[in-house]
Amino acid sequence: MEVQRIAAFSDGESGGNPAGVVIAPALPDAATMQALAAEIGYSETVFAAPEAEAWRVRYFAPAMEVPFCGHATIALGAALALRRGDGRYALRLNVGTISVEGWREAGGLRAALQSPPTRSAPADAALVAGTLALFGLDGSALDHRIPPALAEAGARHLVLALRDRADLAAMRYDLASGRALMEQAGLVTIALVHAAGPALFQARNAFAAGGVLEDPATGAAAAALAGYLRDIGWPHGGAIAIHQGDDMGMPSRLHAAITTGAGESIRVSGQARVMRPGPG
Repeated sequence: MEVQRIAAFSDGESGGNPAGVVIAPALPDAATMQALAAEIGYSETVFAAPEAEAWRVRYFAPAMEVPFCGHATIALGAALALRRGDGRYALRLNVGTISVEGWREAGGLRAALQSPPTRSAPADAALVAGTLALFGLDGSALDHRIPPALAEAGARHLVLALRDRADLAAMRYDLASGRALMEQAGLVTIALVHAAGPALFQARNAFAAGGVLEDPATGAAAAALAGYLRDIGWPHGGAIAIHQGDDMGMPSRLHAAITTGAGESIRVSGQARVMRPGPG
């Protein structure tokens, strides 16, 4: 199978989150997809095959299948634009149907996804305490303007807003302990965020559940965060920018447009760059 390697949410010709993209006449069996994702080693690989008027899509991390992956969807949108032309494509996921647009501009690539519906709920105090301890933090590190929450837009994330940018930069945790906590709570990632302004956030996403210490760009978590900010009445002004990956040396830039309707899909967009063949 041919594997394209595309970095989603790149910052020009650098950064972004690499994803494997496999477009085939039919999807392989799950075991084959899981093995290939582990071999590629990126945080996610997306598999797509034509199905009626849509594309059947599944996402695999090195250690698990995930219900929805934003950066791999952006990578797929870019790949489809290169293969089929600029346009909007319907995608049928395990969790429902969404869409992705891909287009070329000024010699580069951009893509935008429409997420699954969003929802959020306050996070359990015990889960918050355990997660803070995992990162060597306590309750004093939290920005209480954005209370801890479970936020979803196709996948479940724990959102913890930190007061100080320095605490975000210092993020460290044990992978095995993080994976156990996330599996017990049913989390795909833990999103640590810092509000640099009403419409600008810095973020880091722990992805131990998928066998990866950290994601440099997480489109699904961006959609979930945007939906949560809408739920709590945060003064976002209709959109937020998320800077992620800077502390990893992989700068990534995500944009989330936020409509007013509770639970409505979030449009997440960014640049994409085609990578050279190889493991990274």
